Amino acid sequence: MKKDLLHAIGNTPLAKIFEHNPGSIYAKLEYLNPGGSIKDRSALYMVEWAEHRGLLKPGMTIIDASSGNHGIALAMIGAIKGYNVIICSTEKHSKEKINTIKAYGAQVRTFAPTDSLEDPNSYHSQAVLLQKNTPNSYMPNQYCNPLNAEAHYHGIGKEIWQQTDGKITHLIAAAGTGGTVSGAGKFLKEMNPNIKVIGVDAANSYRSTKGNPKPYKLEGMGVDSESIVLDNSVIDEFIEVTDDQGIDMMKNLAHKHGFLVGPSSGAVAYAAYVYSKNLRPNDIAVILFGDSGRAYLSKGFYE
Repeated sequence: MKKDLLHAIGNTPLAKIFEHNPGSIYAKLEYLNPGGSIKDRSALYMVEWAEHRGLLKPGMTIIDASSGNHGIALAMIGAIKGYNVIICSTEKHSKEKINTIKAYGAQVRTFAPTDSLEDPNSYHSQAVLLQKNTPNSYMPNQYCNPLNAEAHYHGIGKEIWQQTDGKITHLIAAAGTGGTVSGAGKFLKEMNPNIKVIGVDAANSYRSTKGNPKPYKLEGMGVDSESIVLDNSVIDEFIEVTDDQGIDMMKNLAHKHGFLVGPSSGAVAYAAYVYSKNLRPNDIAVILFGDSGRAYLSKGFYE
């Protein structure tokens, strides 16, 4: 039994996937967290860090920018802890995510998509401006907060190490803010420097296009700024995935394997499938399924 809902965050299971490979591939099912995604971990870590230092106090408002899952996590945490929550997002993101944030009693403000987070009209820039002009408010700022990675260093990285009895040889994870792959990757590299850490990025992102981003459909991933959260020193290589590759794999996972996951997970699975030819018989690769496909049904990805 858990003390409360927040104590149910983490300790998600590993499930084997893609049987016919030289090595073994396991998916960590992060969509089984209470808020439905891996972002529950980092959101709670950042909120409680601020609370312990007196930066976030009862009655204050939490404001942040989110592609959806971080906003959902903050909305859930705000409902439990009694904070008002305002999330800035974009029209690109699914209706299900926006409606879920609202269902927790939080506010959502949506903005037109931009090519980069640094654009003054981006949802991130607008969140920064809103927080500046809102008395008694606090912004975790997931895109620029090193605590984002620190949360996964202490959480998911340690869990994976324990769940595989230290036998993991490869970590394959989507890169958006960079927190997950950087934090978990750093922990695993410290435990065993020979572990390979593979970042998965959208083919049209700021990083993939060397500063010339183009629109893309994959949600919950894509390195769209020069972020201090992303630690390239722990990432051995990046695999870029197109919209079609990631979305086709989403459908394949649901139709052929029973995993109903979101676009970033489809992209990670595609990258893992391509990379699997490099695995040896005793290798154990862990991939991260960050959220559920239920958050994207209105997008028609599975049709």
